[in-house]
Amino acid sequence: MSVLVFFLGHWYLSLFSQTFYLHRYSAHKMFTMNKFWEKFFYLFTYITQGASYLTPRPYAIMHRMHHAYSDTEKDPHSPHFFKEVVTMMKYTYKIFSGIHNNKFKFDEKFDRNFPEWKAIDCMANTWTSRLLFGTGYVLFYVNFATNPWMYLLLPIHFLMSPVHGAIVNWAGHKYGYRNFNENDFSKNTLVFDFLMLGELFQNNHHHAGARANFASKWWEIDPVYPVIILLDKVKIIKLVRNK
Repeated sequence: MSVLVFFLGHWYLSLFSQTFYLHRYSAHKMFTMNKFWEKFFYLFTYITQGASYLTPRPYAIMHRMHHAYSDTEKDPHSPHFFKEVVTMMKYTYKIFSGIHNNKFKFDEKFDRNFPEWKAIDCMANTWTSRLLFGTGYVLFYVNFATNPWMYLLLPIHFLMSPVHGAIVNWAGHKYGYRNFNENDFSKNTLVFDFLMLGELFQNNHHHAGARANFASKWWEIDPVYPVIILLDKVKIIKLVRNK
């Protein structure tokens, strides 16, 4: 039971950091926050993503490219140019790494208005940091795993953020239904996105990229949007209200 709680906690906390901070804040600026809370959630993202931490700058740039070139040959992660998901993940990593190391050329318009904390990024992107987190995951399993099959979950801990991205970018552009006729293959995979905290409302999001609520129809549920409303009401963030 402890291992399953740990796995689900890591899954959803890491995923929350991705959708709330990296996606909705860093890439889209759907809301604003002061410098204290910006650094708080920056650090929160590092801790919760751990071994698979994604730096906000390359994440924001690559995601903006995804919107600008959705499902074309310039899209960093369209599933329609790959036979299977692992090849897509490798291609996405190559572009992400190239942006991070300033070795990939992209339109300068994407390179602006995102949070940066170089001290955290320098530490988080070292093998020392990733190995320390990975060792922590392994030690937890050694102490609490009650069945050998549980160790099969460890690779997901090591690659948590890429796994999240792969599910969203593969399923969200291949499987589901469409509310809007966008010039791409974006789809809404679930009506209540409990699995990816709203990220699988890809068709809705591509239709209204600045809208903080990824759900669109009355029967769709984006689990993160109520959290955003709460944080806005207690003045931790200031929501940019886009209808």
